[in-house]
Amino acid sequence: HAILRYLASVFPGVADHWYPADLFTRAKIESILDWHHSNLRRGAATLVMHTALAPFLGLTTSHEAVKQAEKLVMQSLGVIESVWLKGDAKFLLGSPQPSIADLSLVCEIMQLEIFGDEVRDRFLGAHERILVWMDKVKKATSPHFEEAHELLFQVKKARMVQGSSSKAFEPSTKLKTASKL
Repeated sequence: HAILRYLASVFPGVADHWYPADLFTRAKIESILDWHHSNLRRGAATLVMHTALAPFLGLTTSHEAVKQAEKLVMQSLGVIESVWLKGDAKFLLGSPQPSIADLSLVCEIMQLEIFGDEVRDRFLGAHERILVWMDKVKKATSPHFEEAHELLFQVKKARMVQGSSSKAFEPSTKLKTASKL
């Protein structure tokens, strides 16, 4: 999150709602970002690693890690709805405009797209407020949101066309080498 803080603070013309100068509001955003790393990020990153990246790269996966990650993602989605998207809040903390916390959490949740619609819907289907909020963040950041997630949607499409087995993807030698660093 350091780069988001830096960009929102240093460059002139960046709207205050991204990372407010008001220290009380900023502290609330910081609490969401801190929570994100130990919860939603940990769950989503582990899930993606063990179900998509590891098989693709020929690495060992763990069924137990996947089960724990799925549970953590589901718990995290519940917290987002019950703590930060209360009522008819447009964005996190009831803000009328998005912050770097909105952007960070939505981008994390977007990783579920690579599993296809059925799996994504299994996670998000019961979370209507999250779906509405994600759509608001996408619209507020369009067309940049789509551009930033272009590779994600290409991977999703390739997985759907070729299947999700590790044989469906043959990573380049450079990618295999980079994954071991």
